[in-house]
Amino acid sequence: MIKHIVMWKFKEDKREEMLEFRERLLALKPQISEIRAMEVGINMNPSERSYDAVLVSEFDSMEALNAYSTNPLHVAVSDFCKTIRTASASVDYEF
Repeated sequence: MIKHIVMWKFKEDKREEMLEFRERLLALKPQISEIRAMEVGINMNPSERSYDAVLVSEFDSMEALNAYSTNPLHVAVSDFCKTIRTASASVDYEF
């Protein structure tokens, strides 16, 4: 199993878009069969060193993660995110 974690910082004036992004990302779960589990959280305790939102997701393999990453539904959500974020960080690991 692969755990895929992504964190984002968003532009200050994009709160509504950030919430829309969260909903669009969560909507992928029933649409993309490779996703085994998915959580998207908004930071409740922001600080200058923290990120605004996080995705924690699980996949059966790196191949499944790659299929998700290149799925046109995911690409569309990712492209939307790129218009409102200022930074992102990710990590993938086997568990």
